[in-house]
Amino acid sequence: MASSSEEIRSRWHEAKLAPLWESPNAHKQLDHIVHSHIWRWEDTRPLIELAFNETSPEAVQRRVLQMLSPQSASLADEYTCGNVLAAFQCLLPGETARPHRHTMNALRFMLEGAGAVTLVDGKECPMAYGDLVLTPGMAWHEHRHDGDAPVVWLDVLDVPLHMYLGTAVFQPGPMEPKPETMPDAAFASPNIAPAVTYGALDRSPVFRYPYEDAVRALRHAPPSPDGIRRIRYVNPLTGQGAMPLLDTSMMELDAGVTSKPMMTNANLVVAVVEGHGESQVGDQRFTWKARDVFTVPQHNWASHTAVGGDARLFVVSDADVLRRLNVLTESVKDE
Repeated sequence: MASSSEEIRSRWHEAKLAPLWESPNAHKQLDHIVHSHIWRWEDTRPLIELAFNETSPEAVQRRVLQMLSPQSASLADEYTCGNVLAAFQCLLPGETARPHRHTMNALRFMLEGAGAVTLVDGKECPMAYGDLVLTPGMAWHEHRHDGDAPVVWLDVLDVPLHMYLGTAVFQPGPMEPKPETMPDAAFASPNIAPAVTYGALDRSPVFRYPYEDAVRALRHAPPSPDGIRRIRYVNPLTGQGAMPLLDTSMMELDAGVTSKPMMTNANLVVAVVEGHGESQVGDQRFTWKARDVFTVPQHNWASHTAVGGDARLFVVSDADVLRRLNVLTESVKDE
């Protein structure tokens, strides 16, 4: 005797089987659009100040406030935009954050103060405003603040991707043995690199990218198809991205010029470095100024305008993940 459809589905369910033809996702293009979000510095800086009183790096290893997507259902949803997690990390004068390492790639982009140092595999990387410091996956890193005022920087990691893949590994210090590293001076001459290098070969030997170098490069960068001048932080030995999986760049907007709308399937976290302006991301429009951070989720048309002068924005995305999978898409709308 033939079983009823209900009985058949019950047997499939018990065996952990499901009919593809009844899936709400099968053979359909996912068209759910995630909205952008902005963390305004004037609102977030007072909340960061509260973290100085609430705890110390000695108690929690890192004094960090994660920037969670409005779509996050709980604190366990550690993502800011797609495969990217951003956060604010802060130190008071004299404080240290002890060494550890993990499989997740991480970067630091300085937003406020001076005198902080990040040690990557034991190599000292001073942190000044607008500097980018890399801590690649499984590189030992610790922080020290030798200045006389609080410092705040932007942390960005590929935590969501590692959580999904099940590859998140954490190892506390001490650092033993100390890895070999190369001095930045060895790569100070453009287009010339030492014939012999030390340290891990699968990541950039340069951990610190000074802001003034990025500004100088932007002056000579040609406009991209959308009209924005961009530079990309790269590994000087390969010309590829400075760090695997997290793509890093900086863009400069000319005063009063609105870029052509651009859409990509990558997810972007954008930190305003200098200037004022406004952005149209999907159906949202908002203004921004220095130290504000906002997202451009995938599949949203986005355009930007600098107001009252030129503006520079630091951008981190998961574009390198998509590029490696050969599924990255980017398009510009001619208006």
